[in-house]
Parts: sequence; structure tokens; C-alpha cells
Amino acid sequence: MAEQVIAELTAQRLWPDPIVTEVTAAAVFYQAEDYHQEYFQHNAGQPYCRAVVAPKVAKFRKYFVEKLKK
Repeated sequence: MAEQVIAELTAQRLWPDPIVTEVTAAAVFYQAEDYHQEYFQHNAGQPYCRAVVAPKVAKFRKYFVEKLKK
């Protein structure tokens, strides 16, 4: 799925440079603790979330609104 999205984004030419993210299988996956789950959703008023995360989420939603869950 990741490779498909990278191919779609590459075809759209949203950025001047190519996407160079390497897609590999994870050796081990560790689930984050409960207090880390949906952190931004539960802590949107925190200064870091407002200054750093919120603009990134807004940009993501702008470009990928059709892929968001309803």
C-alpha cells in the first residue's frame, strides 16, 4: 500500500524532488502505550500540538481529504 501511495504521489508531482522513503518490512512492532494513542486528538491545545502538529495535520487533510475516513 505504501509503495502504491508513493507511486501516486510521484505521478502527481506535488514536490519538485522525488520521494526517497525506503519501504521495508518491520522486524518488530511495538504498540504505543494507551496515553500515546490519539495524542493529538486528546491534546490539541498543547503548545507543541498547536504550533507544530496542527499545521501538518491541516496540510495533510488539504491534500488527502478524499482518503480520510468519514
